[in-house]
Amino acid sequence: MTRRARSRIVERWLTQAAALLLAAVVLMPVIWMGLMSVSSTNDLTTLPLRWLPHEWDFSRYAKLVTFAENSVGANFLAALRNSMIVATLGSALAVLIGIPAAWTVSRMPRRYSWMLQVSVATYMLPPVVLVVPMYLGLSAFGALNSPYSLALIYLSILAPFTAWLLKSNFDNVPFEIEQAAMMDGANLLQTLRHVTLPLAAPGLATAALFAFLLAWDEFFYALLFTADQRAKTLTVAIADLAGGRIADYGLIAAAGIIAALPPVAIGFVLQKALISGLTTGSVKG
Repeated sequence: MTRRARSRIVERWLTQAAALLLAAVVLMPVIWMGLMSVSSTNDLTTLPLRWLPHEWDFSRYAKLVTFAENSVGANFLAALRNSMIVATLGSALAVLIGIPAAWTVSRMPRRYSWMLQVSVATYMLPPVVLVVPMYLGLSAFGALNSPYSLALIYLSILAPFTAWLLKSNFDNVPFEIEQAAMMDGANLLQTLRHVTLPLAAPGLATAALFAFLLAWDEFFYALLFTADQRAKTLTVAIADLAGGRIADYGLIAAAGIIAALPPVAIGFVLQKALISGLTTGSVKG
């Protein structure tokens, strides 16, 4: 066996070992959370710790999906509904705002690039800086404690990030194709709808997915701008489960597993578009 062949074998083994280590680091917390969710209270409090449950207990999942009034499950399902409304509406609005903003900066960078820079700079600000004016504004309009108002608040986070992400994808759509469509009689909106957006579709899916994940996982604004089950999101509801004097860690783990299912399912469906959008936005031809 030649030296080059041996080096290739070693390189392949090192690559596989690094991949397995990365997978273990990423998956072990999720696996442990899943085991916690089906472990009995005795298993979770026994020393030394039992890594595999002695008794498998799935009652916590049933408790979280019950519709009984004023129950833990009713509050959790209400928070799940609110999170879905906030994340879906917030990401949709962020994409709608980000498309024209990103396209304008991409096609006229010398004139409008400062706008994207300013918006990204506001994204870098600590959220606590923006809390007081946002709270006073919503209070003046009587719009506090609403999932729809919370979705609008999230635009301060989602819109700059989405515009920045879409801009890099629009840069990879040749402007000559748009010019050809306009020479054939298409107006600007028709060109965007039938030419630019289909070519940038993977980037749109990537931006929408990341906006959804940001809104789904956000906690600080959701904690401050919600007061009861009419607007509380999943992050706040799970924090409430851990806020008691005696916390059921298995119940918290079960809530975390359920809360992770929607974004994981969406990411699995959009996996190809996500990978394509990330690679397209990072490489210029």
